[in-house]
Amino acid sequence: MSVPTSPAAAAASVPLLSAPYDLLARLVGLWSDGLGWVGERLGIAMLEYVFMHHAFLVGALIAVMAPLIGTFLVHRQLALIGDALAHTAFAGVAVGLFVNSLLGTGISPYVTAIVVAVIAALAIELISETTDAYNDVSMAIVLSTGFALGAVLISLNTGGLAVGINQYLFGNLSTVSRENAVLLVVLFAVVALVVTVTYKQLLYVTFDETAARVAGVNVPWYNRLMTTLTALVVVGAMQIMGVILVAAMLVVPVAAAAQLARGFREALLASVVLAQIAVLAGITLSFRYNTTAGGTIVLVAVAVYVAAVLAGKAQSRRAGDPEDAADAGDDPAPSAEH
Repeated sequence: MSVPTSPAAAAASVPLLSAPYDLLARLVGLWSDGLGWVGERLGIAMLEYVFMHHAFLVGALIAVMAPLIGTFLVHRQLALIGDALAHTAFAGVAVGLFVNSLLGTGISPYVTAIVVAVIAALAIELISETTDAYNDVSMAIVLSTGFALGAVLISLNTGGLAVGINQYLFGNLSTVSRENAVLLVVLFAVVALVVTVTYKQLLYVTFDETAARVAGVNVPWYNRLMTTLTALVVVGAMQIMGVILVAAMLVVPVAAAAQLARGFREALLASVVLAQIAVLAGITLSFRYNTTAGGTIVLVAVAVYVAAVLAGKAQSRRAGDPEDAADAGDDPAPSAEH
């Protein structure tokens, strides 16, 4: 026999569920107050706007999350998986907008994007494992399916579904609300914690999958874990990068760091630093010149990559050892630190 839930018990559960959100929202508010104070003291006009406080917070967290996952992806030759999951995340946004317009619910499109992107990430691994298809084939199938689903839902245009879709395609600083910032903080905590706990296993699978299987590591499980984490990063970065350009943050800073670093861990740290430069400078320039946030950030990241390539060439010349320079040219990727 089921026990009925009293109204008092149901009411008591609401604060219990909302308490973590309230705490994170309060922390985001403190961050905003701090940046506002800095803006007043230094006379920085863009820090007078609350949405810019949220944009800088989201950008700084993305600049850690994306290289953290992207470094593993690049060394596993899965750089294009970001594009596949970004397009399926777009389908998730379309699902959220469609459900809201049809049923009048208040579901955040970013929440539905997370669900659809995680399902797509698992589908990529499932297709590769069950059909013996190469990873690029499974990614192409999932990418085209996701984008087709999004396009169909938008074309239905129920209740003006197409209105405002550009913010999801290209990113928009002014739409980064406190709720979106809190969601990004949660995603950041999940990604950072999981990578910290499973770092050795992920590193092992990345550089020697065969040996990892022999050692008893559950390789398929860690492959699924990596693609799932990629989906979370993609949806988080989509807020300011947009669907079309979000994959760049998984690849470009990592490629730039590979020109300078001599080991995997050093490359990981360097890619985070370079990503911070690209994101913070890109957001500032986007506000100053009223340009698309995602495009500006990517252009800055590419400029950082070019500078890293030139710096790497100069570093090789200063070393004065032709053989070392030749070896570096043959294998530019940093080695793993086991």
